[in-house]
Amino acid sequence: MSVVVRESRAQRGYKRPSERLERLAPVAEAVHAEPLQLDPPQWLRLLDLQQHRSNLHCLERSTRIGKRVLDILVASLLLVLTFPLVLLAAIAIKVSSPGPVIFTQYRAGLFGRPFRIYKLRTMHRFADQQGPSQVQAADNRIFAVGRFLRRTRIDELPQLINVLRGEMSMVGPRPECIEYLDELSAKLPDYPRRLGLKPGLTGIAQIEGGYANDLNSYRKKIAYDLLYLQHCSVSNDLRILARTTKVVCTGFGAL
Repeated sequence: MSVVVRESRAQRGYKRPSERLERLAPVAEAVHAEPLQLDPPQWLRLLDLQQHRSNLHCLERSTRIGKRVLDILVASLLLVLTFPLVLLAAIAIKVSSPGPVIFTQYRAGLFGRPFRIYKLRTMHRFADQQGPSQVQAADNRIFAVGRFLRRTRIDELPQLINVLRGEMSMVGPRPECIEYLDELSAKLPDYPRRLGLKPGLTGIAQIEGGYANDLNSYRKKIAYDLLYLQHCSVSNDLRILARTTKVVCTGFGAL
């Protein structure tokens, strides 16, 4: 069974372009608008910090170690428990759509360093041959089985490998396509600040805001990601993981 997808332009040495996000809808607000302030969700445990956190290195050593231990334990357990599900999904992909099972793409990791992310393929082969673009509702690039995998988040399970490799965490900001960094940073000046944490499989933005595919939703995602940075702790990670179960079961925010 073939599992290797063709390389994207980033994989062929494509370096930090300033491409237009063709499917990223414009909004009325000025580009350099004030950062969006959101009320913390009631379930989040707010920390009484003495200093503002700017990146991962501002976390207490016990928090960094605790997050890594939690990542290894949860990712290892989920890999074992979900292996039969991933195998069935791989067979369904192979039967329903010609092409490889695994989709890989370079994403922006901690401090913007690129890493290769793994997902189950949910779009038709060569759907991104013109470069990555935002998924929209009823996107015809997604085949039927792929739509189910996206709604249930099963397509994200291979990223548990990224977690075990230390490229991602179970909880953190979602990793962004490298091709989008320059444009998003220009339109949303606070955007680079979210790169100060290791990207995550889930996070507050996914639970509270859903999928981001326009500038308004990106501003909201940034606000939630920066909120998480200030209140990042093992206990909050456990809260987020518990609520992610509800998101997966309801399909909230999936496209």
